[in-house]
Amino acid sequence: MVASVEVKIDNSLVDDIIKWRRYLHQNPEISYLETKTSQFIYDILSSFGGLEITRPTPTGIVARLIGTKPGKIVAIRADIDALPIQELNDLAYASENEGVMHACGHDGHTAMLLGTAKLLIEYKDQIEGEIRFIFQHAEEMTPGGASELIKAGVMEGVDCIIGTHLWSPLESGKIGICYGPMMGSPDSFFLTINGSGGHAALPHQTIDSIAIGAQVVTNLQHIVSRKIDPLENVVLSITQFQGGSEWHVIPGTVDIAGNVRSLNPSIREKIPGMIEKVVKGITSAHDASYEFEYSYGFNPVINNDLITQEIESTAQEIFGSAQVERIKPVLAGEDFSAYQKIVPGCFFFIGIGNEKRGTHYPHHHPRFNIDEDALPKGVELFVKATLKLLQNNV
Repeated sequence: MVASVEVKIDNSLVDDIIKWRRYLHQNPEISYLETKTSQFIYDILSSFGGLEITRPTPTGIVARLIGTKPGKIVAIRADIDALPIQELNDLAYASENEGVMHACGHDGHTAMLLGTAKLLIEYKDQIEGEIRFIFQHAEEMTPGGASELIKAGVMEGVDCIIGTHLWSPLESGKIGICYGPMMGSPDSFFLTINGSGGHAALPHQTIDSIAIGAQVVTNLQHIVSRKIDPLENVVLSITQFQGGSEWHVIPGTVDIAGNVRSLNPSIREKIPGMIEKVVKGITSAHDASYEFEYSYGFNPVINNDLITQEIESTAQEIFGSAQVERIKPVLAGEDFSAYQKIVPGCFFFIGIGNEKRGTHYPHHHPRFNIDEDALPKGVELFVKATLKLLQNNV
C-alpha cells in the first residue's frame, strides 16, 4: 500500500503537460470526430509503459494502471473534444482547424490527465488496486460520450470516480469545491403553435400564431417565478422564436425552442408537464393547436459528500485553505453525471481566471484561453487524492 507521499512535479513534466496541451489546442476536433486527438493520447500513453490501454469506442481511450495486489479501483476522467467555434486568439498555438476551437478547456483536462498517469506510474509497485484513466470523447454533444463508455464496460469494478473542469470564473489556481448538486441538467423543448394565417390588415379572420406565441413565451416565465420554490435553482429560457416571412402577412405557424436548467431531479420531472399545461391553456383559449417535444439532456452533477470531503481536505493539505473555495452550484451541464449514476464521485473546479493573462473570458467564447500555471496544480491534486482514495474507506 502506498504510504503518505509528498507529490512533486518536476519542471520536465510541467513542460510536457504544457506541450501536450498546446498541441491539442492547435489541433482541435469536435465531438465524435476526435480521431487525431485520440491517436495522440494513445501514442503518449503508450510511450509511458506500465499501462493497459484500450479503445472501448472509436475515439475514447481507457488506460489501466494495475497495482501489485488487489484493491479498490479509482477512476479519473478527462473530456477531449472541442467546439465548433472560430478562434480569435492571436497565439502561436492557435487552432489550425477552421471553425473548431478548444473553447472550454478540454485540452487542459486531457493534458492534466496525461501528466497524472505519467506520475502515478512511478508508484505502480506500491499500489494495491487499480487506477483507471478515462479519456472521454463527445462531452459537448448529447447523448454524450460518457454513456457510450459506460455501455462499453469502462466502469465495471470501479469503486469511485473523480474529475475536474478548468473554470475561468474562478481565480487562477484556486480549487472550487461543491457538496451535493453542483451542475445542472441541460434539457430542451421544441414547440410549434398552429394557427391560421392571413392578411395583416384583417387579423380577425386569422388565428394569430405570433400573438399566441408571444403569450406562451410570457406565461412560461411564470413557471419559475410562481410555480417553483424560489430557493430551487431553475432557469427556463426561450432561445428561438421563428415565424413569418412577410411584413404584411400573419403566419399560420410559429416555432419556439427553449432551454431548461435545474439541479433537483424531482423538480426536473415536473417541468415538462408544467410547460405543456401553459401551452395547452393558451392555445385552447385562442382556438389554436400545438405540437410539443421535450428532450432530456445530461443528468445533474451531484457530488458524493465523502469523496468531496476527501478532495477538499487534500486540496487544503497541498495548497492551503485560502486556495480552496466552497462554491455555489452552476447550471451548466456536464455528462460526468452519467458516471455518478453508476458509482459515487466528485467533480470539482480548478480556477484559470487571470485578467492580466487574458484567461478571464467565459467558456465557449472565441477568445477563451487558460492560465497554464493551473495545470500542474490539477495534476498534483489528482495524484495525491487518488492515492488517498485507494487507501481510505470512501
